Amino acid sequence: MQIGVWQVVIIAVVVILLFGRGKISDLMGDVAKGINSFKKGLKDEDKDDQPALENKPSEKVSAESEQKDKVS
Repeated sequence: MQIGVWQVVIIAVVVILLFGRGKISDLMGDVAKGINSFKKGLKDEDKDDQPALENKPSEKVSAESEQKDKVS
């Protein structure tokens, strides 16, 4: 069973009559705010998870790691 264009139109009209245009637009605005908040939260979480990288020459890094090995 396939849903045709007329069935979709009838369902849309019934939904608009039940909820009204104002409530539907408010609901869509709330959904958009929720999506934006979710995306912002994901970006903030990614920034917190990544450690800050320092720019060190490779010779200095290897010398530091050798010193740590000697101390341990």
